[in-house]
Amino acid sequence: MTGMGQEVCRPVDLRTEYLEDPLGIDEAHPRFSWKLMDERRGARQTAYEVVVGTDSLLVEKGSGVWSSGRQLSAAQLVSYEGPALRPWTRYYWRVTVEDKDGKKGGMPGVASFETGMMGMGNWRGAWISDSRDIQLKPAAYFRKPFRMEKKVRSARAYIAAAGLYELYINGAKVGNHRLDPMYTRFDRRNLYVTYDITNYLQQGENAVGVLLGNGWYNMQSTAVWYFHEAPWRARPCMCMDIRINYEDGSTETICSGKDWKTSLSPIVFNSIYTGEHVDDRRVQEGWDRPGFNDSAWKEVIFRSAPSGNVAAQVMPPIRDVERIMPVTMKRLNDTVVVYDLGRNIAGVSELHVSGPAGARMRLVHGERLYPNGHVDQSNISVHYRPVGDGDPFQTDIYILKGGGEEVFKPLMGYKGFQYVEVVSSSPDVRLNANSLTGWFMHSDVQAAGRIESSDTLVNRLWAATNNSYLSNFMGYPTDCPQREKNGWTGDAHIAVETGLYNFNGIKVYEKWMADHRDEQQPNGVLPSIIPTDGWGYEWGNGPDWTSTIALIPWNIYMFYGDPRLLRDCYDNIRRYVDHIELRGENGRSTGLTDWGLGDWIPVTTKPPVEFTSTVYYYTDARILARAAGLLGKKEDEKKYRVLAEKIRTAFNARYLDRAKGVYGSGLQTEQCMPLYWGLVPDDMRAKVAASLARRVEADGNHLNVGLLGTKALLSALSENGYADLAYTVATQRTYPSWGWWIVNGATTLYENWPIDAKSDISMNHIMFGEIGAWLFKGLGGILPDAGQPGFRHILLRPHFAKGLERFRATHESPYGEIVSSWKTDGGKIVYAAVVPAGATAQLELPWKKVELVAGRYEFREP
Repeated sequence: MTGMGQEVCRPVDLRTEYLEDPLGIDEAHPRFSWKLMDERRGARQTAYEVVVGTDSLLVEKGSGVWSSGRQLSAAQLVSYEGPALRPWTRYYWRVTVEDKDGKKGGMPGVASFETGMMGMGNWRGAWISDSRDIQLKPAAYFRKPFRMEKKVRSARAYIAAAGLYELYINGAKVGNHRLDPMYTRFDRRNLYVTYDITNYLQQGENAVGVLLGNGWYNMQSTAVWYFHEAPWRARPCMCMDIRINYEDGSTETICSGKDWKTSLSPIVFNSIYTGEHVDDRRVQEGWDRPGFNDSAWKEVIFRSAPSGNVAAQVMPPIRDVERIMPVTMKRLNDTVVVYDLGRNIAGVSELHVSGPAGARMRLVHGERLYPNGHVDQSNISVHYRPVGDGDPFQTDIYILKGGGEEVFKPLMGYKGFQYVEVVSSSPDVRLNANSLTGWFMHSDVQAAGRIESSDTLVNRLWAATNNSYLSNFMGYPTDCPQREKNGWTGDAHIAVETGLYNFNGIKVYEKWMADHRDEQQPNGVLPSIIPTDGWGYEWGNGPDWTSTIALIPWNIYMFYGDPRLLRDCYDNIRRYVDHIELRGENGRSTGLTDWGLGDWIPVTTKPPVEFTSTVYYYTDARILARAAGLLGKKEDEKKYRVLAEKIRTAFNARYLDRAKGVYGSGLQTEQCMPLYWGLVPDDMRAKVAASLARRVEADGNHLNVGLLGTKALLSALSENGYADLAYTVATQRTYPSWGWWIVNGATTLYENWPIDAKSDISMNHIMFGEIGAWLFKGLGGILPDAGQPGFRHILLRPHFAKGLERFRATHESPYGEIVSSWKTDGGKIVYAAVVPAGATAQLELPWKKVELVAGRYEFREP
């Protein structure tokens, strides 16, 4: 074993609400978190003090509006408990710590956050729009000129919208966000975003401009989910306050109101679902600058607020994260060119083009090609129900203004694609290999995990899984970025651990759980897609899908050690579980339920829906009981523990053959789900695991499961003595398997096991994404401990799969980086681990079991 060097303990990576120095938060009790920089063996915190105030110099000296006082605690996540926070105010906070020996640490950490509106009553702007006509196609411009004489100290823009917007000041786009605000149930909750616009303003004349598009608020495209009939549907509208703080101490607020003017923009059609059409001949140069002649523009109209709840959007924004150049360009004729990005992404394409005025460009996006080289959309357009031919699927249209190189990049939507077919109405349009680029867009969440191994398939599979996960992380988790863009609940809970091992996504999930609370009916029922216009309350929901309401908060608690989301969702979980119970015969629970979809998209076999849904019913009841215990609800804890045991007993009575150690008819899903979710009696686990292993071997060491089975299969094997078999299944190169996709060129995960499936064959789907989490759990063995969650105590249970010569998993936990790695050396295993400062671990190796404190370790097989 090797030790660490010596260094003084000090707090680092200070965050407020899990973000670095955030602007515009509305949280009355913001959470403060930090990590420890201390490389000594056994490093930990024994005490801390947090001070919060508005004067940074005083805070650095330990004085402010609130102090936690010196707390003899190892906690590195603390909530503000001081006087009510004021709106529009920058606060600073400092944390000092004491190390493992009780000595004061090094330099204290200092961070900041800034409050936003802190309540609906502080808005001054009016909700405005340009029209009440939901059929009006073009996006609208809004502008207001204003003059400033005094020197600016700071300025913020607070903008809420129903629809999507781009904000401009003095001719410059503000910030680098895309597709703000995030999608919500617009008639129940709207989001606003805060921008620091200090450097965009100038003394003298200024102008603010807003480009306002449809988003999900005014869906003009028609598909099977009826978003064009959403109860909230209306022409987009917005509300904005610009607060300017001057050096002389005064404040001025520029508000949206009747003194704004509006005009139609060159975006003649926009749909987040299908595409964007732009006629660049209609550009009004300088519309967002001072001095523009807006005499032909019309007066805005007032609108009522879309909802009575306008809340801060506090989360990583969607951004253009990665620019991707095509790997090939193929000219099919003098007006058709097809570009191949070499990988499947969610995002947009950017076109640089020259040609005559009026030339029309069609950019058709898809995931595959026909044999003749044209883009094939047949796998992703199946649920689209167009009216006429004016709104082609996943197709942008750009009309040139002429006169030199022009740049077209859609602003009001995104697509899922690898190929772009560019069709010109004129052979005089000039395109080359560099004329088109792709932009990978997603919620810009910070990376938190990495997998590296000697098996290139494992590495490619990990990357493909992450590509699919990010392609489906757009302010809420989606199923696919092309055909639907829906927040399918089942897909999301299957992939939540994959997401949390690899990315710091807590704020997106917290937002999405607020969406769940908005959508839940009084009787506890949730829809299968969230947010929704109302579709999904009658199909696709049930415990196997909408258990997101319990599973997401529980996983956030396990990965972050933060019970707030469990607390916020507790009543919703309880109502949901109670509703399942009331669905029993004559309104009384039998312990079983057949409400659900079942093991979706199986290879060939599928258990009864009652089997899979009852497993999730049990899981929900168990989580509810645990949450009740954590939150001090002792009566509820007892009640739901009894319910969980009732479900488990009824399930085993119905499906378990104790003599054979087999559930149901012995299908893979029937064996692995009870093992993974904890329904198997303790004295039967080994027997059921052996039955599962025999079944997998009988299936040629290939998986034969659907969506729900993939969540459980690999872990059920690796956690019960069959890690080598799990690795064999995970890395198969032949059908059916994840590897089959990869060796056939996949750069993302697919929706169906056969590559040539006739239906359900999106090529960028996250629902089979549990494989990404299993690499951390099953091979790396990095697991949170429910007794000390958030990786305060780490369970290290690596499995050294035969044929894998080298493997390394890293995860950036709330305490710092965890490393679990091994390599073979002379036929022996050399295992190395890193336990971050403030954490401990229990390591289980085939040849020893040992408790670890913070430090770096190496163990060699005897």
